[in-house]
Amino acid sequence: MELKIEEIKDVVVAKPCVKVIDSDNAKSFKTSLSDVIANNKKIVLDLSGVTFIDSSGCGTILACLRKLSANDGDLKVFGLQKPVRTLFELVRLHNILDIFENKEDAITSFK
Repeated sequence: MELKIEEIKDVVVAKPCVKVIDSDNAKSFKTSLSDVIANNKKIVLDLSGVTFIDSSGCGTILACLRKLSANDGDLKVFGLQKPVRTLFELVRLHNILDIFENKEDAITSFK
């Protein structure tokens, strides 16, 4: 899966170039994110273009968070559209992930 990558100081902003993250593309999403994680510790995931995500996509995000955490890194998320935010709340991802309204807040939250 193609990710639009933007580097801002020591933070990498990754934006999936798809509207749907589901079982059809979750493996590709995980591979793409793993490539970013391999060289960076501060990742911001821009989900503003994603209108639907299923459990496979949520699992991929959690796996990436675990991988980052194990290497003293962190993952922040912003730009959730209402259906995605609803799912995150339903599966309680909002209790695990730091979710922000905009990119600037997500980036400045890193210490």
